[in-house]
Parts: sequence; C-alpha cells; structure tokens
Amino acid sequence: QVQLVESGGGSVQAGGSLRLSCAASGSIGSRTCLGWFRQAPGKERDGLATFYLGGRTAKYADPVKGRFSISKDNTKNTLYLQMDSLKPEDTAMYYCAARTVPYGVVNCIPRKEDFGYWGQGTQVTVSS
Repeated sequence: QVQLVESGGGSVQAGGSLRLSCAASGSIGSRTCLGWFRQAPGKERDGLATFYLGGRTAKYADPVKGRFSISKDNTKNTLYLQMDSLKPEDTAMYYCAARTVPYGVVNCIPRKEDFGYWGQGTQVTVSS
C-alpha cells in the first residue's frame, strides 16, 4: 500500500510559477514509479511526468516539456513538480500517483492506466 498527499496548489497569474509537493508513504522502494497527472473539468485525466526511483529517471509528456520539472527529495519520500510559465490551460486538479514497475521494465511513462495509487489532488488555477 502507498499513501500520497499532494500540496502546493493555488491561484496564480499566467506566466507565474508553482511548485507542487507529494508526500509518499508506505511501500516505497526501488521499483516504485511516482507520477503527476492532471484533470480539467469535463476532460480526461492526463499524464504529465514520472519519476522512476530505481533509475532516478524522469519522463515528460510533450505538452509540459520545457515548462515543468519533476524531482524527488533524496532524504524523504517527497515528489515535486515545478511548474513555470503557467498558462490558463494548465488550470486543473493535479494528482500524484504511484505504481510498482515489474522486474525487467526500466521505463515508466505517465499513462494513468498503469498507476494504482492516487492522492486526493490539489487544485491549480491560472488566470489570464
């Protein structure tokens, strides 16, 4: 079991920045992959970025490459999402998620169907 608690959401003007945090606890290990997703009202939940603990590698979805950065604190199980140059279309509920990567798999992509543990979400609102 993995527990996830997001924080750091809020309201910001276009062009601004926010840093989201996700405190992870429970069965976290080298085969754990943590990810960030978002869901706007009336839309599907989209994957943004993942961080695979085993390889300390990050993957990004195309819409956020160059603007968002995922990282993990080495001293504690906290995942971050630094969001810069925010746009009104970034307005959504942002979720942290976790999965266990099977043996032999070295990549973890932000595909929501692969993730079994989810946080409650934190709202991000970007005004123009």
